[in-house]
Amino acid sequence: MSDQNRTEINKLGEFGLIDKIAEKFSKQNNSTHYAIGDDAAVIDVGDHFQLVSTDMLLEGVHFDLSYFPLHHLGFKSVAVNVSDIAAMNGIAEQITVSLALSNRFSLEAIDAFYEGVKAACDAYKVDLVGGDTTASPSGLMISVTAIGRVDKDKIAYRSGAKVNDIVCVTGDLGGAYMGLQVLEREKQVFLANPEMQPQLDNYQYIVGRQLKPEARMDLVHELLDLKIVPTSMIDISDGLASELHHLAKNSDVGINIHEDKLPYASNMQETAIEFKLDPNTAILNGGEDYELLFTISQDDFEKVKKHPDIHFIGYVNEKSSGLNMVTAKGNPIPLKAQGWDHFS
Repeated sequence: MSDQNRTEINKLGEFGLIDKIAEKFSKQNNSTHYAIGDDAAVIDVGDHFQLVSTDMLLEGVHFDLSYFPLHHLGFKSVAVNVSDIAAMNGIAEQITVSLALSNRFSLEAIDAFYEGVKAACDAYKVDLVGGDTTASPSGLMISVTAIGRVDKDKIAYRSGAKVNDIVCVTGDLGGAYMGLQVLEREKQVFLANPEMQPQLDNYQYIVGRQLKPEARMDLVHELLDLKIVPTSMIDISDGLASELHHLAKNSDVGINIHEDKLPYASNMQETAIEFKLDPNTAILNGGEDYELLFTISQDDFEKVKKHPDIHFIGYVNEKSSGLNMVTAKGNPIPLKAQGWDHFS
């Protein structure tokens, strides 16, 4: 093939590439209820839907072992996949874990990784049911598949948001991104002077948000108890702005969020200022918080209005209004998805 016919993958981006792959395939089995395009595939198994999601984590791309403890990495590898099941309003039940290893990893190192996997399995009540191991020419590659279930009348897609729905988010945002900035800074300090010890005492919360994120399965159980089915939902892996774009695009709506309603930890804001960054940059574009972004109907608001960990950040509007953040002064600013691009 000549270079004239060559298209660079980074021109498509991750989601453009996924769309390009998906357009070549059509369903061949009636049990495939929903294939590519949401947080998990949806398989019709009769009285409920089965959910299946897969993620890969690569050393040097998704994690740096110079500051990422292997047991935390094992936990995170499971949590990010459980989060995808939670984002469909489902309950994770099984996982498989596959590793590609170079010969620089010892048995003790792999034991540490699987200690983290087991801790996550215990925390989320999921079973490790298989996987694969193989050699890698360099580094560590991890692939985890999560399998879950959801009642057919309780599933939440990215595509169900309706005009006047309330936009909600759990927890606080931006901490994982700022934790990564701290870890990268301390790594550079150590490389310049190996006698210097990392100074992390003041950053434990946000560093923890990066190294050991939690999937919000607790919230899924609470919504089920409250008999609330989100009209749309997604987890925040690539940044709030990017995930809002997904909901707006898939639901064919516009969304306004309000700057003064965005939730963040004070430690995140202080660290952003220390790094001379706008805290909104970390919130909107940082990613890896693995909180849940979802919409609910106005009728469900009374059930959750006093919930301490659900924040109401905006409303769904007509598609023509676009996607905007209303500043503290009341000015709407168009939101661009500037989250991490895997192929940039």
